[in-house]
Amino acid sequence: MWLNILLVTTILLFIPYAIIILLYRKWFLQLKPFTIANNYSPSTKFSIIIPARNEEENIEKCLQSIIQQNYPSALFEVIVIDDHSTDNTSFIVEDIKKKYTNIKLLKLSDLLNGKQLNAYKKKAIEIAIEISSGEWIITTDADCIMLQDWLKNYDAFIQQNNAVFIAAPVAFTYTKTILSIFQYLDFLTLQGITAAAVSAGFHSMCNGANLAYKKTVFFEVNGFAGIDNIASGDDMLLMNKIKKKYPTQIGFLFSKDAIVSTAPMPTWGSFINQRIRWASKADRYKDKNILGVLLLVYFFNLLLLVILCLSLIKPVLIIYWLIVIAVKALVELPFIIPVEAFFGETFVVSFILLQPFHIAYTVIAGWLGKFGTYQWKNRKVK
Repeated sequence: MWLNILLVTTILLFIPYAIIILLYRKWFLQLKPFTIANNYSPSTKFSIIIPARNEEENIEKCLQSIIQQNYPSALFEVIVIDDHSTDNTSFIVEDIKKKYTNIKLLKLSDLLNGKQLNAYKKKAIEIAIEISSGEWIITTDADCIMLQDWLKNYDAFIQQNNAVFIAAPVAFTYTKTILSIFQYLDFLTLQGITAAAVSAGFHSMCNGANLAYKKTVFFEVNGFAGIDNIASGDDMLLMNKIKKKYPTQIGFLFSKDAIVSTAPMPTWGSFINQRIRWASKADRYKDKNILGVLLLVYFFNLLLLVILCLSLIKPVLIIYWLIVIAVKALVELPFIIPVEAFFGETFVVSFILLQPFHIAYTVIAGWLGKFGTYQWKNRKVK
């Protein structure tokens, strides 16, 4: 009896799961690469905000990739907010800013006067926005690298579209390890869904390593008020607030020249901690569509993990599990392959072989994101 219930439940969850994946594929294939108009002339003033904590190994490369943009230096400033670093992050930024007048450095420790927070990154961004001079805010991370036409594409997109919030693509670099392949594929899937869903207006998704919004709109929605006690969510939770006020003015910059690359987590532990941090904000989404998708994905993966565990007691279940995994992969691959083509790396075989690990991590990270704590940047976060 219980076996029949298990089989029926699997089918009932798989059907909507397959439908949503096929919809994502349809929307992604409908995307047309963004092209800059022939009569383009740069005009938008940007404030690029980079919260940084113990980033001495990355911050110089990040800043150099921004300084070397194919965009007038008079039209952008870079504000680095050192979040209580205990390494040489501030010293490196201080040295670079001597050469470039459009780079600024703030130290969060000086501004907070010892005040303890649960969301230091949001506070850092909020303070930087208050002193910024740009019309548009761009946020990124200190370990990111930008292509030379990154700002140019943002500006052209703003000129050619009536948007107040723009999500843009992010990719992990491939470091030729199993862990980097796993992260690349997992993150690539999220980015493909982001591009498809945002462009179709189905639900809101973005990543704080590469997004932009009008400064006036940030203040219109009262910034991070109401979400400022959550350690994560400086990207998607803010996007949710802005989408509620401007539902038709959210855009996705679908351009390879706008891709920001970032290094994957170096260890499995840091990777799991990162995903727990991302999952910790899931129940705070006001967007019913994304909440519904997250619940569907979580419970479908939970069921697959349960079936795999039960196969240790009832071996026949492993055959059923393998069939479900095979059908699942057949549904997902037509979506993953064009997304991989956009980002430039192909790991089809690895995508199939790593399915069991992906299922387990989805369940574990989702659970701990809701009920556990995690370490991030040497801080224990609730």
